[in-house]
Amino acid sequence: MIVCVCRRVSDRDIERHAKGGCASFDELQMDTGVATCCGNCADCARETFESARAGAVPVHFLPIRVALAA
Repeated sequence: MIVCVCRRVSDRDIERHAKGGCASFDELQMDTGVATCCGNCADCARETFESARAGAVPVHFLPIRVALAA
């Protein structure tokens, strides 16, 4: 699943970095650019990163729905 549309970062990319020794979410942002553009993915990216670091099964999130003004 694509977590960060702006930077094309998937949950698998985040998990790979977390399991590969990435020490912090800040480091993940420097390595991948995740959650550095519009920021809509920050919560999902952070939770995916923390789950992968803890060895938990990743939680998949529903897409964000944006209400457009009429």
